Amino acid sequence: MAASASASASAAATLPTTLLLRRLLLLSPRRHPTTPAPRRFRSCCCSSSSSSPAAAPAHPHPPAGGAGRRLRGELRSRAMSSSTNSTVLAESVATGSSGDVELLPFVNDKHGGVIVEMTAPMDPQLFSASLKASLSKWREQGIRGVWIKLSISLANLIQYAVEEGFWYHHAEETYLMLAYWLPATTHTLPVNATHRVGVGAFVMNDKREVLAVQEKSGVLRGLGVWKFPTGVVEPGEDINLGAVREVKEETGIDTEFVEVLAFRQSHKAFFDKSDLFFVCILRPLSFDITKQDSEIEAAQWMPVEEFAAQPFVQKHELVRYILEVGLAKVDKDYAGFSPILIKSAFTDKKSFFYMNRRDLDKASESSSTQKKTEKPLFMEKL
Repeated sequence: MAASASASASAAATLPTTLLLRRLLLLSPRRHPTTPAPRRFRSCCCSSSSSSPAAAPAHPHPPAGGAGRRLRGELRSRAMSSSTNSTVLAESVATGSSGDVELLPFVNDKHGGVIVEMTAPMDPQLFSASLKASLSKWREQGIRGVWIKLSISLANLIQYAVEEGFWYHHAEETYLMLAYWLPATTHTLPVNATHRVGVGAFVMNDKREVLAVQEKSGVLRGLGVWKFPTGVVEPGEDINLGAVREVKEETGIDTEFVEVLAFRQSHKAFFDKSDLFFVCILRPLSFDITKQDSEIEAAQWMPVEEFAAQPFVQKHELVRYILEVGLAKVDKDYAGFSPILIKSAFTDKKSFFYMNRRDLDKASESSSTQKKTEKPLFMEKL
């Protein structure tokens, strides 16, 4: 059946526009002259906020007509590509005749809104008409936030969304996300991601030499300054794995993650984003250096005293503190935060929780011998 529909659609592509429209009308379901035409608001998912009295059913409508419906969709898409039908459609929208305009496909989010993800090509006039009809219906249903994710190949549709009041929320390499708030109130949509995550690695061998690099680019280029390996955590990458990867990429050294020693937060760091920089200590598993030619000018195992004596280290508080907490971990009793893999109560996903496990274990042992009636230790200072 699907093959027959595909063949019919292929043959229809060669017909003149007039015959196409005639064929389209013949394929439309026939109604009794006295029966009013039903409203054709359809989508792949029509559930909405439960607080809305006009909410649509929670389950999607089943497709009607199977291959015949697909053929009608293909014929309509081809017909809309002609300037004649685009004009007819524009006139229909202008006069408010939207009975034959389908809603954009969408899914409901968890906060009373909808998400539209556009990936397939669509005639701009048809998109505009469907968007207008969708917004009208969603407003009736009490939908609040509307998200439209446009593939980069559909950049020609951006104008029509902006004309309806949508604004840019964020963009990635392959898509643009637009947002819109339907209620006549101040919107409560979350802002775009606000922070970038970076890592710095303190790696010391048994000879009390720290792993140090000179960069080919950036503010330290050509200054002869030795620094700790640093980098940016990739999307979906954990901090501990990001630190191990950065050291491997820049120096060729294999390492084992130990702890997060400290972190710094700064603002207006990169395209006006804030920055979280995690200082990590790693244990070396190999010692032969192979520097990254594209980014690293030089790399070496450097005596810690020689590293600390650099004027740059003496002047730069962040680097000085990294060195201080690193040596405190190696030589003294400083405890950082080690990753503990935990489960979520809401999904099957797992994540890392960073904590001072050593002191927690000590506190647990102490509390087990302490009487319940005694005042907690942290309360004694209050």
